Amino acid sequence: MSVKIHLHVTHRQHTNGQKTVEVEGRTIGQALNAFVALFPNMKKELFNKKGELLHYIEIYLNKESAYPGELKKQVKDGDDIQIITFLAGG
Repeated sequence: MSVKIHLHVTHRQHTNGQKTVEVEGRTIGQALNAFVALFPNMKKELFNKKGELLHYIEIYLNKESAYPGELKKQVKDGDDIQIITFLAGG
């Protein structure tokens, strides 16, 4: 299944400036693993040491929150995954 991953601007430094990357996967987790295989520096940007999404990463599937259980959600050909990073500071 081919899906598109849309990246937050803060992550584009790890993807040579690409805003969108197309990968294969049957679940969001599989798609993100395929994405990390292409761009290994993204692993530490998305996942903790246990392989769980970092608490400030939000995943949307076709513009709707995939929470809870994001990584297990099924995807179908042509779906869009958005990676959102919550930023704080002043």
